[in-house]
Amino acid sequence: MPFSCRLRTFLSAGSLLRAHLPRALAFILLSLAVAACPAASVRGMVTDASGAKIVGASVALVQNGKVVASTVSAVDGSFQILTGIEGRFFLMVSGKSFRQVETPGFYAGRLDSIERTVVLEPEWARESIVVTANGTPTPQPQTSAATSVLGSLDLDRQQDLVGALRLMPGTFVVQSGQLGAETSLFVRGGDSDSNKILLDGVSAGDLGGRFDFGPLSTTAVESAEVYRGPNSSLYGADAASGVVSLTTPHGTTSFPSFLFEGDAGSFSTSRALAEASGTRNKLDYLGAFSWLQTANDLPMDEYHVATTAANVGWQPSGATQIRATLHYGVDATGVPNTWDFYHITDNATEKDQDIFFSASADNQTTADFHNSVRYGLTRKREQYHLWEQRGAGVFDAYGDSFGDLVTISGANGFAVTGRALLDYAGTYPQGHQIVSNRDQIAYQGDYRVTPHLTGLVGFQFEDERGAASGYSPIERTNYDYRAAVHGDFKNRFFYTMGGDLEHYSLFGTQTSPRAGFSFYALRPRKGAFSGTRVLFNFGDALREPGLTDQFYSLYNLLATHSGQSTIQQMHIAPLAAPAARTYEGGVEQSFFSQRLVFRTSFFHNEYGRQIEYVGFHLIPALLPNLTAAEQAALEKELVADGAYELSLNTEAYRALGVETTVEGGFGRNIFLRGGYTYLDAVVQRSYTNDDVALLGPIPTVKGIPVGVSSPLQGARPFRRAPHTGFFTASYAQRRGQPHCCFCQPFRRF
Repeated sequence: MPFSCRLRTFLSAGSLLRAHLPRALAFILLSLAVAACPAASVRGMVTDASGAKIVGASVALVQNGKVVASTVSAVDGSFQILTGIEGRFFLMVSGKSFRQVETPGFYAGRLDSIERTVVLEPEWARESIVVTANGTPTPQPQTSAATSVLGSLDLDRQQDLVGALRLMPGTFVVQSGQLGAETSLFVRGGDSDSNKILLDGVSAGDLGGRFDFGPLSTTAVESAEVYRGPNSSLYGADAASGVVSLTTPHGTTSFPSFLFEGDAGSFSTSRALAEASGTRNKLDYLGAFSWLQTANDLPMDEYHVATTAANVGWQPSGATQIRATLHYGVDATGVPNTWDFYHITDNATEKDQDIFFSASADNQTTADFHNSVRYGLTRKREQYHLWEQRGAGVFDAYGDSFGDLVTISGANGFAVTGRALLDYAGTYPQGHQIVSNRDQIAYQGDYRVTPHLTGLVGFQFEDERGAASGYSPIERTNYDYRAAVHGDFKNRFFYTMGGDLEHYSLFGTQTSPRAGFSFYALRPRKGAFSGTRVLFNFGDALREPGLTDQFYSLYNLLATHSGQSTIQQMHIAPLAAPAARTYEGGVEQSFFSQRLVFRTSFFHNEYGRQIEYVGFHLIPALLPNLTAAEQAALEKELVADGAYELSLNTEAYRALGVETTVEGGFGRNIFLRGGYTYLDAVVQRSYTNDDVALLGPIPTVKGIPVGVSSPLQGARPFRRAPHTGFFTASYAQRRGQPHCCFCQPFRRF
């Protein structure tokens, strides 16, 4: 007989006893019944994405693929399920005109009290739960930030994140070659080093934010959340243009499950993936390994990558979870150089060995108070080797080699014909190594003051160590204190405010405030115009200078070679933190009972104290106190150390833009999504413009001024396309089961 039936029978007997025995005896028997039949409580609230309560939603408690208990949400959207069974469960919730939702799995023991808030999405729109916007899980419509989520449908058919990252507005992905080549992400006109990359909450970028997406496999990556805009107030330095948060999937099946995939194709390409996962009582586990190799389409451009990942979680109780994740990637790729410029490939290789480890403890201390502590470890190694000098047999007086005779056409309609310099004279093989090590400890506590107000505090400590060939190792210690609040007024006006106090050993103490709001001018409803939401954002952010920026600092070079007069004359300062500021306003309009959703935002970003790079050929002008022989020796020393450019904070530019997306569903099977971004980015200050008197006239080609190492004032920053867009179409054979997907990004310089 089921547990619930036994309990009801016993209580019926208790009613008879109360009719015939004294009240004291009845109370004792009832207490014994409760003690003998302990029950876990799973309760919560069902809302839509705007926070409105949903009445009559079906809520089912599922264990091992079977519904063990069910209920419906009450008039205030609340639900409660009691069960005497302990183990791992998940909730399946559905409502009229809403997509069915399955919550992440959880463990519940007897007498545990589990609380879950379930947010249902409209049946024809996709409105995900995001974390990067407010620091706690929040439905997208309740945030003011531009955030997109790439889920399993977007990632399962991708070998890396390069193609998937192009399927959203405001982003521009640049890959320097074919599969495996170095890949950079530019968000809303910001620099590629200005994005905070998180893997299970751990900072995954190099010291200073640089991150190469080229060798990053999608193996054991469940989702990628992309926040577009500055967010140093929650994530510290490096979140100056955006945040990309990657998560590892958990084991979910009650039995060990195994997956193997393999395929092969042209250019000697092959791929294999093996994955094992499952749960057992309080434990869930997942392990994965993948291998990919290809010869690519150019000579000397072979690429291979091996990825190992693991995720183990333990829930000693329904309120506490301990988890550890590991990602280890090893890759090697040829670096043929720019084929269009040379028509000859370099004999060069780049190798990476990256380890990312996270260990965290989460505790729901009370129904309103949540705490988490995380330790993160990052170990990154990058080696580059140029094995021999290549070229077309054409050399200059210095022994530098040149490529084939080619014609290059620019976007402005001009063309130039000649031979581009391929390799410098020197001793081969030659190369360099860069090492980035980081250990971090972070705490975050969030407290729900009322159902409409949540406060958050956090602290993070980082110990960073870096090294590069030819330079002494460096160490940085960074502290970050954070506080924020977010909430709403009557589920119509949503707001967030916060800031942080950052102390970085490289550039000192800074603050980064942020504020935003969104307002439903017309709440979601049925009809042709079924919801209007307006939003606004403001934020400041910083970026920590990179490892090579610090090593190749122009100020340090001048200071160590008696260049104080040049420092004073040109007002060159020690390396500082590049800064960013954004203003954003937008509107979201739903049509036809949220079957079609249109979003558009206007953003104005200002980037100041940006790091600009000047070539070592300027040494004679910058260090006139040195003899010609000393200048030549210094240039040779810099080239040997890989310092072809020197860094300083002299660039400033602004980026204005409009990004737009339209998405909607047809019937229950077809979902379409498209987007377009226009970006107008202009350099407001550059080193070359400001120092013409000292460095000489600006070089010209056919009368057109050109920057030697950086764009000139009035020009567009490099690698910022004015027009980008994408279009995707997906088909589901039945609701929630993707059948096929077509995706097409485009870009124009």
